[in-house]
Amino acid sequence: MKDIFIVVPTYDPDEKIMQTFMDELLKEFKNVIVVNDGSNKKHEKFFNNLEKSGVVLFKHHKNFGKGRGIKNAFNYLLNTYPNIKGCVTCDSDGQHSVKDIKNCVSELLKNDDKLVLGVRNFDDSLVPKRSKFGNKLTKSIFKVFIGSEITDTQTGLRGFSKKLMEEFSSIPGERYEYETNMLVLCKKLDIPIKEIEIDTIYIDSNRTSHFNPVKDSMKIYKLFLKFFSLALSSYLVDLIIFIALFNIFDINNKILAATIIARLFSSIYSYSVNSSMKFKGANINYLAKYYILTIIQMILSGCFVTYFYNLTNINVVFIKIIVDTIIWIVNLFIQIEFTIRSDEYE
Repeated sequence: MKDIFIVVPTYDPDEKIMQTFMDELLKEFKNVIVVNDGSNKKHEKFFNNLEKSGVVLFKHHKNFGKGRGIKNAFNYLLNTYPNIKGCVTCDSDGQHSVKDIKNCVSELLKNDDKLVLGVRNFDDSLVPKRSKFGNKLTKSIFKVFIGSEITDTQTGLRGFSKKLMEEFSSIPGERYEYETNMLVLCKKLDIPIKEIEIDTIYIDSNRTSHFNPVKDSMKIYKLFLKFFSLALSSYLVDLIIFIALFNIFDINNKILAATIIARLFSSIYSYSVNSSMKFKGANINYLAKYYILTIIQMILSGCFVTYFYNLTNINVVFIKIIVDTIIWIVNLFIQIEFTIRSDEYE
């Protein structure tokens, strides 16, 4: 395993817990890099001793965040070890056993095209309530907004091939949201995910964790609020253009014509903004799925609005809002169950 590095980002660690973990880790792995993310100076002796034990120590002069630490480790390893096969990240708070890290390395070597995730069982009675609630909430939001079925969205035990290290080095995120952004990019670029179940370990109800339930959760959920805002703004663009064209056109089937043109402009707007939010590099698969759904929605909307308008002669804007809302809800379930979700998530 000389071509695989273990990356351990840490900030103001519990020295006793981390020392125990590092002693066990160094028995199995020689290539270990610890990222000291601006820890208090009282830990300086502890980190110096780790370095003397053979660990590569990477130090931030202040606390930049876990995401920045991982990206800096990627950059260091890619520049220093050009023949590296990959790396595995793990936490320093005793949550990840050396046995599970070894399994993650083994799966990485067999699945170098996939992001390897060590996932916990959140139905286990050992899981603190705040961790259980947070993960299940993020998992549900991920399923709805991104379309990915991921067991443990917040796991810090992850395996990356050299190619994925390069890919993930440039995506946004400085703190815990960076790990969420990785999963979004996997969906965007059709990067498959390999899940392996790991032990569920929480020491003293995870009291050493630096995850702020309010501050860090807001950074993570901010991404999903952007998706909701995009959906709403795209719909308003579609509706405004439709109303303008409906009042301008004096042709047969003007509802259908206005629907097609309005949806064309709103889809271009939505896709361009969506691509920038979900990171660059959308592939042809994503583009094809997106426009197939757009065309189906457009035809259904135009036909149903025309039918109900001719049938009732009710205000066309009211009918369109009702019809498009129903189509959006149905489409959401279709995306989750059939279109966006893929069998690559194991």
